[in-house]
Amino acid sequence: MAEKAAEAADTGQTSRTEARKAARAERTAAKLAREIGSFAKEHGGAEGQLAYIGQAGARIVLVGEDGAWGDLVAPTYAVARSAAEKSGITLHAAFDGEFALKVRTGPYEWSRMAGSQIGGPSNGS
Repeated sequence: MAEKAAEAADTGQTSRTEARKAARAERTAAKLAREIGSFAKEHGGAEGQLAYIGQAGARIVLVGEDGAWGDLVAPTYAVARSAAEKSGITLHAAFDGEFALKVRTGPYEWSRMAGSQIGGPSNGS
């Protein structure tokens, strides 16, 4: 009898813990969706691509209609997908082709990519 009561208590605790985790994930997705929406509004719309980045979660890469780009990190791929869906952006399966061609880079990005080869900052600075 005591075993069943302990088992029921464990199940109740587990379901409460799971409910808290789900609520936290929902809040995180909603916050990310707002950030995606702000980016889209600022850049005339946006499209995105999700990339799993291991234990760190998932990266949401955003490309605005004006060519500006940015990214956000979600704690899980599921949260990233939920945020993207809530924001209403178009998601691409890969960062290639026409989607990648929309990105516009400026002098800062070019100097960072080339580093000291063209007088830009090195990776250490």
